[in-house]
Amino acid sequence: CSRMRGPACAEPRPPVLLPLLLPLLPLLLPGRAAGLEVQRKFLSPTLTNNFALDGPGSRVYLAAVNRLFQLSGGELALEAEAAVGPVLDSPLCHAPQLPQASCEHPRVLTNNYNKILQPDPEQGVLVVCGSIYQGLCQLRSMANISAVAVRFPPGGSDSVAVFPSMLNVAANHPNASTVGLVLRRGGGGGARLLVAATYTGFGSPFFPRNNSLEDHRFENTPEIAIRALNARGDLAKLFTFDINPSDDNILKIKAGDKARHKLSFVRAFLQHGSTPPARRPYAYLALNSEANAGDKESPAHSLLARICLGEPAEATLNGSGETKKLTESYIQLGLRCGGAADAFTRLVSVFPARELLFGVFERAGAGGGRGRPQSALCVFRFAEIEETIRAARNSCLVSPAAGMVTVLDSVVQGTGPACEKRNIQLQPEQLDCGAAHLQHPLAILNPVTATPIFTYSGLTAVAVASVNNYTVVFLGTASGALLKINLDSTMKVISRRSISVAYGEPVHPIMQFDPSDSTYLYLMTSYQVRSSVLNKPVIGAQHAFDLAQSWEQKGTIRFSSVVKAKMFRALAVTALSGEVPIHSPVLGNTTMQPSLSGLYTEMNCTYGSAEITRVAGDYVNQFIYCSLLPHEKYPAFPDDQDHVVIETSLRVNNKNIIRANFIIYDCKRIGNIYPKRACTSCLSARWKCHWCPSTYSCVSNRSQCEDALRMEKIDCPQIVPAPLEPVPTGVSQNIVISLANATFAKVNEFLKALGRFGQVFGGNKTPCFLVGLHTSEKSHRFPVNLQLKDKPDRFIDSPEMMTVEVYNCATGSADCSQCLGREDLGHRCLWSESSSSCRLQTEPPQVAEVCPPPEIRKVRPEGSTEGAHSVVGGTLLTIRGRNLGRRFSDIAGAVRVGGVRCAPLPHRYVVSETVVCQTGEAPEAFSDVVTVNVSREGRSREQYSYVLPVVQSIAPLNGPKAGGTRVTIRGSRLDVGSELRVLINSSKQCTDLSRTDSSITCTMPAVELTTAVPVCVQFENKSCASHNITFKYEKNPVISDINPKKSQISGGRIITLEGRGFGLVQNVSMAVRGIGREHTRCKVHTDTAITCPSPAASNVTVGTKPAPVDFYLNGRLYADERSALDEEMYPEEALHISKFSLGYYADPQFSTAKKEKWIKHHPGEPLTLVIHKEPDSLGLESNEYQVKIGLISCEIQIVSDKVIHCSINESLSSSERQLPVTIQVGKFNYTIAMLHLGGGETAIIVSIVICSILLVLSVVALFVFCTKSRRAERYWQKTLLQMEEMESQIREEIRKGFAELQTDMTDLTKELNRSQGIPFLEYKHFVTRTFFPKCSSLYEECYILPSQQLSSQVGSQVQETHPLLVGEWKIPENCRPNMEEGISLFSTLLNNKHFLIVFVHALEQQKDFAVRDRCNLASLLTIALHGKLEYYTSIMKDLLVDLIDASASKNPKLMLRRTESVVEKMLTNWMSICMYSYLRETVGEPFFLLICAIKQQINKGSIDAITGKARYTLNEEWLLRENIEAKPRNLNVSFQGCGMDSLSVRAMDTDTLSQVKEKILEAFCKNVPYSQWPRVEDVDLEWFATSTDSYILRDLDDTSVVEDGRKKLNTLAHYKIPEGASLAMSLTDKKDTTLSRGKSALTMCFIWNQVLPTDESVEHKKSHRQSHRKKVLPEIYLTRLLSTKGTLQKFLDDLFKAILSIRDDKPPVAVKYFFDFLEEQAEKRGITDPDTLHIWKTNSLPLRFWVNILKNPQFVFDIDKTDHIDACLSVIAQAFIDACSLSDLQLGKDSPTNKLLYAKEIPEYRKIVQRYYKQIHDMPPLSEQEMNAHLAEESRKYRNEFNTNVAMAEIYKYAKRYRSQIVAALDANPTTKRTQLQHKFEQVIALMEDNIYESCSEA
Repeated sequence: CSRMRGPACAEPRPPVLLPLLLPLLPLLLPGRAAGLEVQRKFLSPTLTNNFALDGPGSRVYLAAVNRLFQLSGGELALEAEAAVGPVLDSPLCHAPQLPQASCEHPRVLTNNYNKILQPDPEQGVLVVCGSIYQGLCQLRSMANISAVAVRFPPGGSDSVAVFPSMLNVAANHPNASTVGLVLRRGGGGGARLLVAATYTGFGSPFFPRNNSLEDHRFENTPEIAIRALNARGDLAKLFTFDINPSDDNILKIKAGDKARHKLSFVRAFLQHGSTPPARRPYAYLALNSEANAGDKESPAHSLLARICLGEPAEATLNGSGETKKLTESYIQLGLRCGGAADAFTRLVSVFPARELLFGVFERAGAGGGRGRPQSALCVFRFAEIEETIRAARNSCLVSPAAGMVTVLDSVVQGTGPACEKRNIQLQPEQLDCGAAHLQHPLAILNPVTATPIFTYSGLTAVAVASVNNYTVVFLGTASGALLKINLDSTMKVISRRSISVAYGEPVHPIMQFDPSDSTYLYLMTSYQVRSSVLNKPVIGAQHAFDLAQSWEQKGTIRFSSVVKAKMFRALAVTALSGEVPIHSPVLGNTTMQPSLSGLYTEMNCTYGSAEITRVAGDYVNQFIYCSLLPHEKYPAFPDDQDHVVIETSLRVNNKNIIRANFIIYDCKRIGNIYPKRACTSCLSARWKCHWCPSTYSCVSNRSQCEDALRMEKIDCPQIVPAPLEPVPTGVSQNIVISLANATFAKVNEFLKALGRFGQVFGGNKTPCFLVGLHTSEKSHRFPVNLQLKDKPDRFIDSPEMMTVEVYNCATGSADCSQCLGREDLGHRCLWSESSSSCRLQTEPPQVAEVCPPPEIRKVRPEGSTEGAHSVVGGTLLTIRGRNLGRRFSDIAGAVRVGGVRCAPLPHRYVVSETVVCQTGEAPEAFSDVVTVNVSREGRSREQYSYVLPVVQSIAPLNGPKAGGTRVTIRGSRLDVGSELRVLINSSKQCTDLSRTDSSITCTMPAVELTTAVPVCVQFENKSCASHNITFKYEKNPVISDINPKKSQISGGRIITLEGRGFGLVQNVSMAVRGIGREHTRCKVHTDTAITCPSPAASNVTVGTKPAPVDFYLNGRLYADERSALDEEMYPEEALHISKFSLGYYADPQFSTAKKEKWIKHHPGEPLTLVIHKEPDSLGLESNEYQVKIGLISCEIQIVSDKVIHCSINESLSSSERQLPVTIQVGKFNYTIAMLHLGGGETAIIVSIVICSILLVLSVVALFVFCTKSRRAERYWQKTLLQMEEMESQIREEIRKGFAELQTDMTDLTKELNRSQGIPFLEYKHFVTRTFFPKCSSLYEECYILPSQQLSSQVGSQVQETHPLLVGEWKIPENCRPNMEEGISLFSTLLNNKHFLIVFVHALEQQKDFAVRDRCNLASLLTIALHGKLEYYTSIMKDLLVDLIDASASKNPKLMLRRTESVVEKMLTNWMSICMYSYLRETVGEPFFLLICAIKQQINKGSIDAITGKARYTLNEEWLLRENIEAKPRNLNVSFQGCGMDSLSVRAMDTDTLSQVKEKILEAFCKNVPYSQWPRVEDVDLEWFATSTDSYILRDLDDTSVVEDGRKKLNTLAHYKIPEGASLAMSLTDKKDTTLSRGKSALTMCFIWNQVLPTDESVEHKKSHRQSHRKKVLPEIYLTRLLSTKGTLQKFLDDLFKAILSIRDDKPPVAVKYFFDFLEEQAEKRGITDPDTLHIWKTNSLPLRFWVNILKNPQFVFDIDKTDHIDACLSVIAQAFIDACSLSDLQLGKDSPTNKLLYAKEIPEYRKIVQRYYKQIHDMPPLSEQEMNAHLAEESRKYRNEFNTNVAMAEIYKYAKRYRSQIVAALDANPTTKRTQLQHKFEQVIALMEDNIYESCSEA
């Protein structure tokens, strides 16, 4: 009765939501407990599930069982409510919102438990998901929760296609976890909903235990999904989880692995990365996994998973680009709280707080107080988590380390089972978020560990508030308490308080702070709602302050905490003075609260790090005094500073809690620092300083000065600045200085003491008499100060420095104009023409002086190479000379070129010497002198010309939009003028200008778009001199790949750049970062190829990671479009990230065959060198080696991994007897030996002469012998070369095969993702194809039923129809009554067991009743009796008994081996019916994946378009025994069909166009049944080579290559279609269909006959250049069979496992029943041989049913089974047959490969078959009643699928044909004769053979 209130326990306690308000008010007296006082509460009538807050926190949403509430944020007042349950529901039924849903299970009244409650303020909707209807979600209005904002599914006229995956969102069980999170896309792109839900489907503890197999969860509800949540958009996409048309944004665990990965989710939250360059947003999922501790994927129970959402610039999901697939970035790691031995293993609650993650963990099984588990609080750092993730990805993909990270192979959307080292350099984004081409998803094996900082019993929730360096943690408990603990910066607990919120009721794991006021905390319990306040906490001595304190300085030092008043009020500590004079004894005091005496036991004042003093406290007045430091302990004052700063702290219990800075200042230092402004600086200082007139100094205290006055800085005596006339040098002159505030007595005394020059007039002026100043300069300024004579360091203040100018006429005046021009400066100077000098003017002149006429010495236009400029004017003309004016006004309008005015520039004018003017515009070209008229005219000696520049052309005419193209503009007179600009599109300038008379060269700038732009040549910023000159910007060149990617350290290896657009490139250079060498120049060969020599490396360590490579195209650093976009998005990442890298390895090492340094050779003989090469990692090609002997090249013939063979056929002759043998690779040049040329001829001649003298015959014999020996030796060397070459080729093929075997499995698994569904055929089509395999519309021949013709409609194939399927029985109306009566009577006879058995036996006894007729009869009987399978089974058993009796007397092991009788075909059909459900539910998926895998593996290599032979196959007859190198091509194809617009399709460059079309159709229509695909001949393929050019691609056209009179089929390589080309596929025009098909058929027949050359003809026509390449043995290509087998092995194992396994939930009833029947018959006949029973079982099920299905997948799926796939399936079927056989395989080298291929696996498969038979045998036996009930259920499922009347009519045809034999058999059988069945049969004949029927029914 704990839930009852009051003594009578009459009323239950309602569940509640508890928003907890936490205003922390002033301190309470010691001894009283601090309390969380409940202020508000709200009662819910049912159990609470979730709560949420809106954006500003003005509303609280509460979700309880069957109820939703909307509450006000402050008062928790009810604003709206809605009822959402209970409803009629069943977990085995689809949601009723699914239109096609139907359910046979009973629905019961079910409570609705809320699973997701997530607001989306931008859309104004609240996402509400419950446990009913398979986890259905609603979108309710945030303004009024009782209203549904968006109805989904909409229904009515707005109905959309709805699938179960859109409705099954949350978990459908009350106890299964679900977490959700609304993700907002950047740029207004709509919202997404991240959902993580515990799996509740089949096999989980949440699935109903009623032996049902109807699981709606596995296919439709993944564990983690990101779903569309755009409520204002297309509702057909709402709650879907597809981002791209072909990629599901989900993470789903495979069915077989769900038991090992039972996930329960705790919370989902957003967090930005902690590293500044990559502060991208992440979604985190906190969860628990029930995986086994030894499982490699997730050994930790508590997990943290991370998903990347987008780029740092966005809030969450990427709004502009492609969003990553969820599994690509998914990575999980364990969280361990505590040590490995005593860890708290289960995560209860988490709370992210900035860079920290707080988590509550519990230890299962370790009971604490009141039986609750022990729990702990741990803190993890996000920085450590992120670094662990980066290290793990690097470990998986770059430098694999065992035991660190693994690939989650339990995920359906994953890439593969293991990490592998790749030769790549991961970018920072890839380290953080992975990529599609990298392994994913990942699991980190070693958990992140933290030490518990607080332990307690039964913690359930955590929330954290952080203020400065202190952290406050709120913890909810299972007993209904709320704990508050305070942590310092080291995460140590310094205080703890608690309150009982709801006794005995656990706090919900998620607590939230109010978004608008973080002082309020909301929390929820199970049965109470309260609003509480943390009221008046006590602060003890051990935790003086809960929060960090801050300082403020404003005249005084004040200590206070910067926190809202509702949360905390801290102690106020105040120091009265913040600035203290140097001689002051002032003390600082501190104000405390009343309870101070009981709190602080020891207090000290500290000064810096040196001094500590004890505090004397006045606790009555609450004052604490801190004495300042003694003067001698003050720090020294800096020279230019009047104060020092002393750091002061208040220490309580040896802990600094208050800090401040005290300032010690000295006013006397101000006068020393500012001597010329002593008084004003003193009175304007920031300190309190005083001016002392008597000592004329600054003091800190008035007591230091007897006559200190109250003054402001404007009262200071000071010099009033006044302008003084310039003074000639050496001339004595009186200077009068004006003063201000000179009325004080002391000031007057001071002025009287100025000295012999000073005298005061009226107290405010003083003259300085006869001051004589001298200078040798043209002009010099002297400062004017008043200084006290007896105190040289004291000055009258001069705020603005006063100066007097002294000039010297004799200096700086070279001519008359310069001399007389000084008059404007106030200089009295006079020019003497006789002495050509300037002197001081002593008396005023009588007449105005006139200077000589201007003298023009030089005229030069700026920027021009000759004395000319453009007629447009604007050229700057520099005129140099003498007497060019006294002042600018003299020459302002006085300069002309001929009659054209030239305007002088004031700022460029130099008196008398230089005039710079800007020429005016001339009407036409002319030449004339330059004149300057200054009272008198001066003329230049040479003439100056106006010319007209002409621009004619530009070259080149186009270039890349990245700029850098160096263009040359041609014309005439282009070097004129001072300023030249070349403008591109009137906005950007062409840079690096250089020009001559006939050309201008400049570098084009970069632009954004590809377009033609006008080029403007602009002289003097005037109009364009060029017209109709344009430059076209093209697309930037693209570098797609570089090869090779390795270089020797010496460099010089030729690196080939592949790409397009290289024709626009003028110069290319290559640089490798960090190797310490300069760029290397590259060479452009074609538009698609560039070669670059690799730079030599100087500081590279062998084996280091590849260095990034940069390419400079036209001087611009190459960056692809993606990199340029990244640099714009992340400008802070200025470092360019290269797309390519080059690995440096040691130089290759060479030696001679025997490592000798000397090689002897006889001149005149051919020379063959064998050079040994040490193994290296460079992968050098044969053309990269160059061998020389001296200066003669040695022709390289054979190159292998270890040996290089070269030969020289010409005679070696040299003046030197020794020649070096050198080998060169790039820049690496190495001399391996010296070749010594011997004089062997002379020795041989001498020997022959001597031997001929001695014995002629012996000499001849010896000569013959030597000749033959040399020939034999040369022949042996040649044979050795051939053997080594063949060995090298075989080794290469085996190595390639092994590499394919290792890599293909990962690649193929990554490509296979057929989660959209499997194209199963309906049951009726499965039956007709299985029963009548050659009576389908897809076959040309039909033995019983008329064939259906293909529809002529282009674009789709006809759906299969069959007369036996449900439809009208087409017979003439006049025949209908008799025929219906006859068929009814015949049906009655067939339902008579005795008649049917006699009928079958009678037909089988007829010799002309062929095997084909027997099979047809059996199938027709199966259709006719399909509605009574139990009767059909009994007939089959009786016929089987007769068959067993007949076989037992002969060889019982041969029974059921073939289908030669009616009952054997009946058994086949019976098995097909009974096994259909198992085939579809269990075997269908692995079988379909195997077919897809075979097809994809075949398509990965070259395929012969004529023979169909392929590089990859399982069948030796279909193996392409040639080494044809095919390169993949990724094509961007658009096609309006099959529901998708465009895709990237992977093809091979050797594919013909028909093969390409097939691959495109498969890519676009992979989710469409094959019968609905367009045919290849019905579509056209068009290639858009450029924006204007396009081509129709065909197998044969005018461009086809003709060799020896035969046309070759066109391929992608023939058309030179590049990587990433844009193609469009469309349906062929229907009008031309027939004609085009006929033509293509004829053409294909012609080509077919001529495209099959024999090997011999090809060999004879090989060129002499390729003659050294020998034909490889065809058998070495058999290794490709092994490669293909290894690739497909996993899919084959999955298929065999599915066929030969027994599901506990659905055992094979029919198989058990029939195997028991066989064992019973064997026992009755005394057959005890277990091998016989094994053969019977094998012949009845595996060989009769499964082999038929394996060879004919078109019976099960709507797919295209090609002949090649059929051949591969035959090999697999043979392996299955061998696995079921008991005979040992006798295999040898001559055995067929289809038996050898799987010989190793057959013994293991046999064990699986035997185990399967044993499991069937061990099953409990079935009674006849159970079996009949099962058969009746199968009949009921498909009761109306077939037209039994048609089947009866077809059976009657056999009865009519053998009428007499059947009647005789009926008469001969006693039972049928007794029941007169023969007469009933005659009645049937009479009715059916009526004359009316005869006339109309035989058609």
